Amino acid sequence: MNDDIEARRAALRARFGVWEPVTLSGFLTRSVQNFGDRPFVITDERTASYAEIDAWATRLAGGLAALGVRPGDRVGVLMANYLEFVPVKFAIARAGAVAIPFNYLYRQDELGYVLRQSRCSVLVTMTGFGGLGYPAMLDAIAPGWAEGPTTELPDLRRVVLLDTDGTGGREGVLDVAGLAELGDQHPGLAGAAAVTPDSPGDILYTSGTTGLPKGVVVTHDAVLRTSYGSALTRAYQDGRRILFSLPCYHMFGYVEGLLSVMFAGGAIIPRTVFSPADYFASIERHRATEILAVPTMTVALLEHPGRAGCDLSSLTAILSGAAPAPVWVWQKVRSELGISEITTGYGMTECGGAMTLTLPEDPLEFHAATVGRPKLAGSAGVPGTRDLCVYKTVDPLTGEDLPAGAEGELTSTGPTHMLGYWDKPAETAQALREGWVYSGDLGVVQPDGYLRVTGRSKELYKSGGELVMPKEVEDLLTQIPGSARPSWSGWPTSAGVTWAAPGSCPSPAWPSTRTSSSPCARTSWPGSRCPSTCSSSTRPTCPPRPPARCRSSASPSAPPTASAPRDPSVRTSRRIRSQGSSRSRLQRLRSPAGCWLATSTPDVAPVRAACGSVGAGTGSSAPEPARWRRNRQGAGTGSMLHRSGGRPMPGI
Repeated sequence: MNDDIEARRAALRARFGVWEPVTLSGFLTRSVQNFGDRPFVITDERTASYAEIDAWATRLAGGLAALGVRPGDRVGVLMANYLEFVPVKFAIARAGAVAIPFNYLYRQDELGYVLRQSRCSVLVTMTGFGGLGYPAMLDAIAPGWAEGPTTELPDLRRVVLLDTDGTGGREGVLDVAGLAELGDQHPGLAGAAAVTPDSPGDILYTSGTTGLPKGVVVTHDAVLRTSYGSALTRAYQDGRRILFSLPCYHMFGYVEGLLSVMFAGGAIIPRTVFSPADYFASIERHRATEILAVPTMTVALLEHPGRAGCDLSSLTAILSGAAPAPVWVWQKVRSELGISEITTGYGMTECGGAMTLTLPEDPLEFHAATVGRPKLAGSAGVPGTRDLCVYKTVDPLTGEDLPAGAEGELTSTGPTHMLGYWDKPAETAQALREGWVYSGDLGVVQPDGYLRVTGRSKELYKSGGELVMPKEVEDLLTQIPGSARPSWSGWPTSAGVTWAAPGSCPSPAWPSTRTSSSPCARTSWPGSRCPSTCSSSTRPTCPPRPPARCRSSASPSAPPTASAPRDPSVRTSRRIRSQGSSRSRLQRLRSPAGCWLATSTPDVAPVRAACGSVGAGTGSSAPEPARWRRNRQGAGTGSMLHRSGGRPMPGI
């Protein structure tokens, strides 16, 4: 297998021996010259070739220009993975504008904010998706939008609709087909000639654990370099076909799927929603070579009973990123799905997407214990290296460089990194310093160049004068039988709080056990499911103070009255306050309901007995945890999250 992988990489290096920067529009033109008649976008209803997408994008670009779009203007896109997304995306580049693919799961307030903050002049949107009606949402945000600019959205001149729910659009509002017809009436009007490869090509919104969304500005050349790095690292064969439901408003679907496949003259098979049955049927029908997923999706595929009757012989590769997965998952991927080439990775929108990947020829333990090494990039990489970027660690408090191999905040630099946040100079100055992007993630750069991510610097807090790293506590709690996705965070009381979805609780019954082995007694109380703020782990967004029912003074208050028993299929949470460092001694407590909890104790031995090796973590080959089975129950729209600056980004 390794010889075949190296042969494929050699072919890509020969084809792109010298990196020639180009715009997205120019890259599509070049692809048409090389692969014009090949399929580019494959859906159940239609297959469009490179040449067809190119011609379609040219017509749409003329229509945008006729609407007044000029080089440097911003055009928003609210669109799931429909066929039309691809020509619309390239049309915006061909018109010289900056594309802003918005999260189509935004609710009214979120959408209103990004439309105002981005100051986009044109919006191309679906009429409806996933129960959301976008024209109605616009009615609430900016009444009168169909007639032109409004007081609420003064920069938004026109809206173009794509009928995706059978409502037929809105009277008097242009649709995507009409935009192409308008372009036919104005051939050659689009002004892409004024745009260079170093011009902004995209603004992708992301946000951290606090604050409003930030628009990450990246250039045409940056996303193409990242995409080439993906093709080279994953060793694309000629004509690779990639199936995914991950959205193209995010770097995962956009870079790892849409753009990267163009370097091998391949095709994408975009799906609008995720379901295991649809993935298997589409692999068989369209002969997919590779699939994109996150671990919960991967586990759902492994557990689905319908795969036995499907022909998956074309499928050889998977990129399953955005969260760690244990070795047993990768073992099953190989043995049960027949996939021989596995990759996982890590990155940020601010860096240009995934910056590190494991190699498909790596041992399975690498995929479980690390997030890979900087992408191979050849001529597109950092001069003097073969890599797409360079990583180092710095002290999260002082910002000073740390010795090689030391744990600290991961920072990176390279030709794919953002220009900054759109219209947010203060936030840009904080995240981008002298060409280095500060990730906010804690990790280690190993001697072999592979990265391990250990936590988030913004989640560090001091307790008793010692820094607490929540990830270390979570790794320990994860090993307790019945624990499901525990999350640990700091509270203003200098205590820690854990949310853990119980594994075998028939009800959120109040646990009978309390401990007070340190000066401040700890207790626990039932609570609703913790909100997530990053894609991989379920990180709680801590309010400025505990909820009213959970507040305590010097000693914990009496527990609230236990609620009526709930359906055991509904995931609940328990919060456990505990003082101490990230290496504090933890003990498992068993409640009458059979749930495993944890709090401080003078002796860590009981946890070691319950968990096995404390350091097993992601590299463990322990039996399949129940939490993986439960996670896949939520594998629906909005539940697949991808880290982007710490904010959950829906993956389907």
